[in-house]
Amino acid sequence: MSEQQPTEQPENLVDIPFEQIDPQTLRRMIEEFVTADWSDFGDAHADLAGKVDQVLRQLRAGQAKVVFDVKTQSANIVSTR
Repeated sequence: MSEQQPTEQPENLVDIPFEQIDPQTLRRMIEEFVTADWSDFGDAHADLAGKVDQVLRQLRAGQAKVVFDVKTQSANIVSTR
């Protein structure tokens, strides 16, 4: 039985523990994310607050993470699946 290797991420991406992000900043980041990129992450019929809650649950469960792109100097939320 072979052990599955984790997918390597590009060198320009740095994981940022979401717990280290100011809660208001994290909420704004998630709100921006769900209004632009929601289709991959959850229930299409949820309202903004519901979408934010779903992403927070995914971050806490390790199903999503925050990454910082050093080339573009921007942060994003990505799925870990």
